[in-house]
This record gives sequence, C-alpha cells and structure tokens, in this order.
Amino acid sequence: MAKGGILPLVLAAALDPNHWRPSFGVQGQDVSSHQGNVDWASQWNQGSRFAYVKASEGNYYLNENFSQQYNGSRNVGMLRGSYHFAIPNWSSGADQARYFIANGGAWAADGATLPPVLDFEFNPYEGRTIGGFYFGDTCYDMSPSQLASWVRDFGNTVRSLIGRYPVIYTNTAWWNHCTGDAPGFGEYPLWVARYPSSPTNDAGPLPSSWSRYSMWQYSSTGPFAGDSNIWNGSYADLGAFARNGVPSAAFQAISGLR
Repeated sequence: MAKGGILPLVLAAALDPNHWRPSFGVQGQDVSSHQGNVDWASQWNQGSRFAYVKASEGNYYLNENFSQQYNGSRNVGMLRGSYHFAIPNWSSGADQARYFIANGGAWAADGATLPPVLDFEFNPYEGRTIGGFYFGDTCYDMSPSQLASWVRDFGNTVRSLIGRYPVIYTNTAWWNHCTGDAPGFGEYPLWVARYPSSPTNDAGPLPSSWSRYSMWQYSSTGPFAGDSNIWNGSYADLGAFARNGVPSAAFQAISGLR
C-alpha cells in the first residue's frame, strides 16, 4: 500500500484495467485518498467483490474520502473493511489502535464488514523530517523486538475493543528484515504484498508465522483502482471471514460433529 497521508507520494503507473489476474480466489482491491471518489459500479462490473479502504494513519490523519469509498463499495454489493497505516515510532500500538477503531476501524459481525487491517510495512517517509518529527529509516529506527512488541500492542488492543485480531498486511522481505521474522503471529490473518512482473499464481515466500495467506496484493497498477488483490478461497469463505473469521469448511465440520 505505502500510501502515507501527510506527505504526497509518487503514484504508481497508470491504471491498467487489462492487467493479468491470478486464476483463483475472489478479486478485490484497496484504496486510499489517492483514488478520490471511486466509481464503484465500474469496479464491480470489472469483477471486484471486496474492498479495503484506508481509514487512518498514525494518530494524526484520517482519509477525507473514507465515507464515499467505504459506503460506496458496500452500496454496489461489495464486502468492505478498513485499514490503518502504522507509523510505529510516532506513538504506541495501543494508541494507534484506539485511534483507528474510533475512526472507521470498527467491525460488526453483519456479514458485510471485513475485519480491520494493520498496514505494517516500509516507512514511506524514510529519512525525512516533517513538522519537526524525524521518521527514521525503513524500519522506523526501531529494533526487531520493538517492532514485534508494537504489533502485539496494536493487535491486543484491537482484540480487546472488537473481539478479534486484525489482519496484518505486510511484505515478506520487509517483515523479515525489520522484525527479524518475528514468530507468534499465526492468530493474525495474513495479507501479503508481492508484485510479480508476469502472470503467476505464486504469492512467494511467507514469513515463518504463517503457512497460508488470506489475501495477496498482486498489483498496484491494475486491473482495479488502487491496489488489486485476491482472496485465497471461495466467496463463501470470504463471507465467513467477514462474519467471524471461521472458514465455511470449518462451519460444515462443526455442523457434522453436532
């Protein structure tokens, strides 16, 4: 994602609606204020069935297009959720979790709301001082143990507020480098980012906490507005994930036991 809110960034190449897509799963996308008011009917017609919308960053920024994007995607029939862009050296994980949940990150088991996401990745302000605050290096000038503790602080706070852990969005190379491939995050669903240069169904290696990913962000240039993603499962599984995180196959197994 890497879409910061307080400093304009260079946008990705022009959107390519004919960009290749993985040949499995459910297609979806994620957007931020950079996309402005999205034509959601057009996105639906192109095949997008779920959307994640940036809600917040740090504890200082809210997406001014959040309502149009979050409600608009739902109004055309998509499942939708929200994400928070972490700036871990700005304030504590608990502080940013509370800010997020109070400003668009809340979740309800209504079958239409996807669980909230922690966007934890490369520092988009690497080496910059803005408003007197130095943002640090790509790892935010924090040690692997500090970053892992920050994620747990964020995740535990979200769970205490809404009853479930957030999804972690990250890039494997960055996660391994900056957290030291921190273990113990298997309870958090994984959304992995990898942009192959040619068509493939391979999302690449995953951090050691996960043997499977829930979502894969495979392109920042198409086919959809914002970033393009695939849900690693069926539409029924995606609906179950929205309701309570239990895949439909697990529901069926539980019913069979009963």
